[in-house]
Amino acid sequence: MHGLVNRSIECFIKDNYGAAAWSGILDAARLDVGTFEAMLCYDDDLTDGVLAAASEHLGKPRDELLEDLGTYLIANRRDERLRRLLRFAGETFEEFLLSVDELPDRARLALPDLWVPSISIASIGPNSFEICAGPGIPGFGHVLAGVLRAMADDYGALVMLGARVTTEDGASCIHVTLYEARHSEGRSFVLATPP
Repeated sequence: MHGLVNRSIECFIKDNYGAAAWSGILDAARLDVGTFEAMLCYDDDLTDGVLAAASEHLGKPRDELLEDLGTYLIANRRDERLRRLLRFAGETFEEFLLSVDELPDRARLALPDLWVPSISIASIGPNSFEICAGPGIPGFGHVLAGVLRAMADDYGALVMLGARVTTEDGASCIHVTLYEARHSEGRSFVLATPP
């Protein structure tokens, strides 16, 4: 697993639950790593062990923890790089949704050695969409659901994320219904980064 993924999990836990919780999770996972290096690669089993320990230590189902991680990746105001990358997808949440299938390619532009499962989108009715994430990273669909929820808030859109269906091979689909594109003001976004 790319170190950036592990580092994101670490920052999410430290920021939301504290350094003591992170230390407890590392102990439960039997890891002597204090922090993850973002540009290194780690064994997938190590990441799985950290997530299992975090779920148990925090008393949160793994799927819920992963969805919260996805929300954190966008809503974290100290590091807005991913949010900025995704906001370039369009001026409205619907434009963003319609380009969500480009996310793996955008990720590769930013980090060529970061692998992201394929993502597809299909219109299934008026203002209703089905977004499917391919297999490859267990739980990725839950992280994607958190990202979608946070991006809807970021744009100020009122959406409902429906049932998530996960297949045996790990692919998952999320139903998204867009009720109102401009429900609230949303967060400001300008092309240029502030000085």
